[in-house]
Amino acid sequence: MTDATVPRRTVHVVPHTHWDREWYEPFQRFRLQLVDLLDTVLPRLEADPRFRFTLDGQTAAVDDYLEVRPDALPRVIALVRSGQLAVGPWRVLADSFLCSGENLVRNLEIGLARSAELGGAMRVGYIPDQFGHTAQLPQILRGFGFDQACLWRGVPGSVDRHAFRWVSPDGSAVRTEYLPGGYGNASVMFTDPAKTVERSIAFAEQMRAWFGDTEPLAMYGTDHSAPIPTLLDQVGAVQASGAEVTLRLETLAEALAGRDPEEAGLPEVLGELRSHARANLLPGILSVRVAVKQAMAEAERMVERYAEPLSALWCPSAAEPFLSMAWLRLVDASCHDSVTGCGADTTAQQVAARIAEAEQLGSAVRDRTLNELAATAPADSVVVVNPSAHERTDLVRCQVVAPEEWADVALELPDGTLMPTQEIGRAERNLIDATFPAADVVNAVRRRTFGQVMYSRAIQRAEISDHTVTFTVGRIGDPGYDVERFADELTEAVAAAAPGDWRLRVIDEPSRELLALTTAPALGWTSVRPRSGAATLSAPASIVDNSLHNGLVSVVVNEDGTLRVTGADGTVLDGIGRIVDGGDAGDSYNYGPPVTDTLVDKPTSVTIVNAETGPLVAALVVLRTYEWPLGLVDFDGTARTSETVSVGVTTSVELRVNEPFVRVEVSFDNRSVDHRVRFHLPTVRTATSSHAEGQFSVVERALVNEGGNGEHPLPTFPASSFVDAGGTGVLLQNVTEYEVSSDGSDLALTLLRATGAISRNLHPLRAEPAGPTTPIPEAQVPGVTMSQFAILPHTGDWASANLVDAAERYRNPLITVAGTGTTDSLASAEGTTVTGAMACGLRQRNGLELRLVSYSDDASTAKVSLPGLTSAARVDLTGAVLEELSVANGSVELPMRPWEITGVRLTR
Repeated sequence: MTDATVPRRTVHVVPHTHWDREWYEPFQRFRLQLVDLLDTVLPRLEADPRFRFTLDGQTAAVDDYLEVRPDALPRVIALVRSGQLAVGPWRVLADSFLCSGENLVRNLEIGLARSAELGGAMRVGYIPDQFGHTAQLPQILRGFGFDQACLWRGVPGSVDRHAFRWVSPDGSAVRTEYLPGGYGNASVMFTDPAKTVERSIAFAEQMRAWFGDTEPLAMYGTDHSAPIPTLLDQVGAVQASGAEVTLRLETLAEALAGRDPEEAGLPEVLGELRSHARANLLPGILSVRVAVKQAMAEAERMVERYAEPLSALWCPSAAEPFLSMAWLRLVDASCHDSVTGCGADTTAQQVAARIAEAEQLGSAVRDRTLNELAATAPADSVVVVNPSAHERTDLVRCQVVAPEEWADVALELPDGTLMPTQEIGRAERNLIDATFPAADVVNAVRRRTFGQVMYSRAIQRAEISDHTVTFTVGRIGDPGYDVERFADELTEAVAAAAPGDWRLRVIDEPSRELLALTTAPALGWTSVRPRSGAATLSAPASIVDNSLHNGLVSVVVNEDGTLRVTGADGTVLDGIGRIVDGGDAGDSYNYGPPVTDTLVDKPTSVTIVNAETGPLVAALVVLRTYEWPLGLVDFDGTARTSETVSVGVTTSVELRVNEPFVRVEVSFDNRSVDHRVRFHLPTVRTATSSHAEGQFSVVERALVNEGGNGEHPLPTFPASSFVDAGGTGVLLQNVTEYEVSSDGSDLALTLLRATGAISRNLHPLRAEPAGPTTPIPEAQVPGVTMSQFAILPHTGDWASANLVDAAERYRNPLITVAGTGTTDSLASAEGTTVTGAMACGLRQRNGLELRLVSYSDDASTAKVSLPGLTSAARVDLTGAVLEELSVANGSVELPMRPWEITGVRLTR
């Protein structure tokens, strides 16, 4: 007890729940618990206006509840408006390293829109439990008008108080409340009513080291929990006791409302938060269930880079509501404990299905747009579509109709230029050649004809002669063909003919599958047509004595199956592709080395096979056989088994004409458990750090990571579109875990990490459990594993090597569709062209809205051009106009800060 004249120390108590939407239980099982929780919390809020509850920063929890309790909507709105219930601002709490930057923007956009419908969003960027935070999150939050964030994991040891100034690469900053002890740091304060006063005093004193004389924040809540029924009584008891503390129940927004966003003297943290010092970072989630990460990246690119921008420019009617549904699924898949893969097998299955739906929705919109473009092009042409905001000359794969007597085929551009091709196959022309009794031949025709289609091909003509019925089919048919009319003609012919069997032939038009070099305008399209003849190449791709060449890059396969690559600037990398298999006694959260490990890095056999010999693509396949241990000898990870299994690792190595990088695909049939497989590359020069792209930024990382909190700080990091270390650049298709060796001589990419438990109670590199010990046999990844990436050795740094542009080219290929129109003229059309910045998205929102990102340490000027452009404005992430821009000759220029994310609204 204290004297009444002594000022009491106020503790801001925030009752809340941390709601993992899906984790060790799948979504629907957790939702039942969520309904029970809110069925309890809502009446308590309504019964006493003093009661407060914060619903974890994500509106998904509200919507998941309301789908079961739709009648509760007015109650929820009333409680949000009263300030008792805090919802939003996010749709879900995303693990930001495992999704795209645009996904994070849409997450906040969707969450804020839904929060507004529910009565208003909590104006705090609450991200309590994600496994680290990306560098550009402060800028994204500021772009939506937020000046405060609140989080736990990833905070470096340099932060020695409860708040810091978190700064993005562009200089945008948010005051960030750190949660010492986590989002449940006051979870035991009220568990024993007899000790509430004692524990409240102890908490206030314990937090003095972090808060000083500032009133501390007490997070009362934990995973999937509701406040105890006696909470208000216990808070009142502390007040009545005369103790030197006062407990004030508040939402998180109320508790932080008195904090000054511009508070002076705060420590400053620049960029991403990936330190282990203050909380477990659990970095192994980057490499568990790699197939889910691959599917996520593919679906995001389908929606972001193809469906949304192409439909916005060329077929807006194809977009809604399909793109909204696709984005909702992508955002939901990004959720903490969803795309991470650290949940039950049933959860991973559900997440994979959600991602697949997003990709299907995106591809449907993309294909509708392509079909609209195809209808404007000649029926004998191919339409080539460019997803990039600059003109590109690249390879496409297409099928064209070409007479068999043509020895060579070139593709003609609208200006008459002939482009080279490489034939990779011809379609089988004889689809059927069968004999039928005369009495059956008419029904045989009917049974094989569906409207004007036969064997999935359109009927072009049908002929009857000498006991033979011949159909010629192809991609474009005769719209006047009528199966019943032809059946009548055939019936008459059969009746008039001499007795005997009839022959039915279905012949496809002569088509060839080609690789072709074509040029397409920025975010636009061009139609091309096959022509007899060959176009010349100044530097074709070729194979010479187990080595690949394309005039820019050369690749030699060494005796052990590794590669020696000479880059476009003469840089040499020798020994690329050493495959190293080692044991893993960890879990879905952290890699864990066995006590005694067995590393396998030498193949028992090596075979080299020529795959493509040019001139546009030259490729080799390296087949290596390894003996990998079957697993661990015991659950404790004492050692790996002496029993092994023979595994064939296939490495496809490809050079394309005009490309300065080497494409690589590695695949194998995984039949071992509890192990990790990595692909090693030497560095051109000793690396002192690494650079990795992701979520609108390129981050530099040291070769070691900051440890603490009982977790060994493995220097394994995520990279989205590329990683670069010591002149070794690797272009990536999906978020990939990498590590640079401590001496800077080696870069390793994780191809597979197989584990059988969500968490281990005893872990070799982590002091405490990270979750339940639920078995997850599917995370052992049985079956074929495949990884794709490209290698670009270089002098200088990542910027001078143009790795951002190279990754754009590698990840987002030109696409094609066969023409279906009635015109004879080839044509092309330009969409949006951008220079001086990277175009990272284009959508329809009050006109065309373009997302621009400056991938540079220097200020720059972006130029945006659009045919027919009449007006333009700079907009923020919400779409609100910041300034009108001057348009001249269909173009607009706007200055950009280093690493700025901005938007431009275009009207044409």
